[in-house]
Amino acid sequence: MKRSLAALAVGTMLLTPIGAMPALAGAGGASRPAPAQRPNIILIVLDDVGFSDLGAFGSEIRTPNIDALARDGLRYNRFDSKAVCTATRAALLTGRNNQTVRMADLPAERPDPTNMTKDRDELPGNAQTLAQALHAAGYATHAIGKWHLAPEFEDGTPGKNASWPLQRGFDDYYGFISGWTDQYHPALIRGNQPLPKPDTPGYHLSEDLIDHAIGSLSDTTRPNFVYLALGAAHAPIQVPTAYSDHYAGVYEKGWDAIRRERFERLKANGLIPANTVLPPANPGDRAWASLTDDEKLVFARFMAVYAGFIEHADVQIGRLVAALKQRGQYDNTLIVLLSDNGAASEAGQTGSFEGMYRHNQPSIAEMKARLSELGTDKTEAEYQRPWAMAGVSPFRRYKVWPYLGGVRTPLIVSWPRVIHDGGAIRHQYVDTVDIAPMLLDVAGTRFAARIDGVRQIPVAGHSFRASLASGAARETRTVQFFELRGNRAITSGNWRAVAMHRIGSDFTTDQWELFDLSKDPAEARDLSREMPKKLAEMQALWWREARKYSNPPLGEAAARFQQRAPLQDAFPKEKN
Repeated sequence: MKRSLAALAVGTMLLTPIGAMPALAGAGGASRPAPAQRPNIILIVLDDVGFSDLGAFGSEIRTPNIDALARDGLRYNRFDSKAVCTATRAALLTGRNNQTVRMADLPAERPDPTNMTKDRDELPGNAQTLAQALHAAGYATHAIGKWHLAPEFEDGTPGKNASWPLQRGFDDYYGFISGWTDQYHPALIRGNQPLPKPDTPGYHLSEDLIDHAIGSLSDTTRPNFVYLALGAAHAPIQVPTAYSDHYAGVYEKGWDAIRRERFERLKANGLIPANTVLPPANPGDRAWASLTDDEKLVFARFMAVYAGFIEHADVQIGRLVAALKQRGQYDNTLIVLLSDNGAASEAGQTGSFEGMYRHNQPSIAEMKARLSELGTDKTEAEYQRPWAMAGVSPFRRYKVWPYLGGVRTPLIVSWPRVIHDGGAIRHQYVDTVDIAPMLLDVAGTRFAARIDGVRQIPVAGHSFRASLASGAARETRTVQFFELRGNRAITSGNWRAVAMHRIGSDFTTDQWELFDLSKDPAEARDLSREMPKKLAEMQALWWREARKYSNPPLGEAAARFQQRAPLQDAFPKEKN
């Protein structure tokens, strides 16, 4: 297969100008260890990959290279995202809750200059990023792949690129700015400049991005930070046919059977407790047994393409690891791999065959006649929503929902020089906001409190570095709030409460549920009626945390995405 050539080319609510990197160099941060001791850091972000979509997390999908990272490193089974890509990435790169840095949801077309709340959709200048902090500590910083943290009106030109990677701490950037792109003909950016779309036979974006990641590590005069955000496995699901063909006959048994099989493997592997109960299928999701023979044939191929897409990405990650080993860099490279949210549900019950997020899709008969085109550049497909239910096994719901199916994703941390019990499972609770503080801790630095006299927004995350060396390390996070499109959740130790909200309704009428995760890790049994006092305690805790980190705590401004095509079908519509 031909690969592309590598080309290397905010007071909490006060908006301040975004400073250029030279002004940040040497600003803030703790004293750092000698350069020879500081590891390279590679942060790999998969897209729309569910909790059980990787082999190391119970999947039948072949991911031997990711599994090898897990064998050399650690799997965290209580890692929570923000349930949608932009919100997670904002928290990931700032160490703050996404509401605090005004990224409550996806980027707006053009932020309202008078709006300084959680719904502005533009990172404030006084929220130092992970890249800026590492750059100030002497790291070379490289952003590769998906960004999706810039308002849609920004095109890279002067005055219209303040939210682009080069302006937020990265030395170089190669990737795509928006939320998704075609994997064969992507809309690519280098630095602040758009590039012609690739049109070379054999080209695939995942291969191209890994080529650039390998190239970015060639400078050994200083440690490197590589932020590698792959398009896989966000729609469109596109991959060379040979990878999809690996799964011929695998998915014909259907999503209900695959969900149960993954559930049993997760228990057998110790990733979920033995007492976990698999919740019933989500309301509105069709049972596999109810499908016609043609639907089963077609829908199984969709999942085969998705699985092939992930396997192909795994092969590329394997090339990156091989390059590190060849250069003698692997043992002292900290690799963190995670997914930005639960498995995607945008395409509804029948899937999207061509034209992402379009409602006029071919009939089942037409899909069957064109099944060989699935995964090629002739289609921009997304699988059927019930496959996402299997992808997040054993949890309820999926991407954008406040249940664990939306927020809980795989997290793998590998650093052979430090981790001596490779293959172990860590049970410490970790939130997205904790990743950046941990990485900075490893680098011997921290987020700056002030830069050029400007007070930075306080950081919410806590380093969990101690857990890399010991499974008995003290848990640094016990409480975390969640809010997306008016839907809410609060975690406190083993307790979790979830509230669903209908757009336009009074928030006081929201339905709350209560779960004891020590006895019910998959949120199968609602205890809200049995334990009203505990529920009231959790509700009060949600308000305290939300008022601390979100301005305003609640609101429906971001609910505009209910009407926007990309997430229209994914937004919760049924009552639970």
